[in-house]
Amino acid sequence: MDYSTYLDQGILDFIDETLAFYPAELKADDWAAQRAVYDRMAAHFHAGRPADLAVADGTIDGVPVRFYGGETDTVIVYAHGGGFVLGGLESHDDVCAEIAVATGVQVVSVDYRLAPEHRHPAAYDDAMAVVRVAAEAHRLVLCGDSAGASLCACVAGTWVGPALAGQVLIYPSLGFAPEGGSFETHAHAPLLSRDELRGYGDVRGGTPDDPGATPRAGDLAHLPPTFIYPAECDPLHDDALRYQAAAQAVGAAVEVETGRGLVHGWLRARHKSQKAQDAFRQIMQRLEWLCQEG
Repeated sequence: MDYSTYLDQGILDFIDETLAFYPAELKADDWAAQRAVYDRMAAHFHAGRPADLAVADGTIDGVPVRFYGGETDTVIVYAHGGGFVLGGLESHDDVCAEIAVATGVQVVSVDYRLAPEHRHPAAYDDAMAVVRVAAEAHRLVLCGDSAGASLCACVAGTWVGPALAGQVLIYPSLGFAPEGGSFETHAHAPLLSRDELRGYGDVRGGTPDDPGATPRAGDLAHLPPTFIYPAECDPLHDDALRYQAAAQAVGAAVEVETGRGLVHGWLRARHKSQKAQDAFRQIMQRLEWLCQEG
């Protein structure tokens, strides 16, 4: 596909702005350098947060977290993207702040451990620990992007406890074989290629039949209401459709809304592209609805 003619100018400018942070000599497996670049890029796109929003760092069951907004009956637990090797509380700080303001509920951002220093199941164990404790006193909605969305889906697919209110997954990897469909059509898509996707999976670890690492291997029949927002121009797009089909086959409620003309990582373009802004607004409306349903 010729993305230079298919994508609109706002998204093309966002792609160029992102790639400008990545020098040609950057090695794919130099994770210290990759993290430094990723952090600089995330800081560049940081949109700030309302001065009157209460934000505090803390821990839940030993896992570092950041709280956005005062305590509410319903809480959104957010897991950041970054291929399980990049990112943290700062990289998605403004996203979490905007979610808290848009929904009116507290957001808890999870600073789970990263590979390769901490391979699977470290990230899963951290996310599950936070969700387990938070569920003792709150109604929970799970939300995440990219690797964080995958992590949420793993938690939801293995959850035993008070019913989760729902999950919102933004361009997730859900564990189906990376072949056919969008894995071929968008194998060389901007900002995430199929080869990069495989590389992240190798570094993280885990096996295809482990539901803590592979969402499709979880108990899909007992998923909470699930809403998936894949990007159209992303090798991962059809993972969402395959997950939806598998979940619906066992009676689960899963909806998929494709971000037309969007690429993996578009969340950072929400203040630069009308398409991204519209998609983000739709996700905020869905989160607000889930939070109010109880």
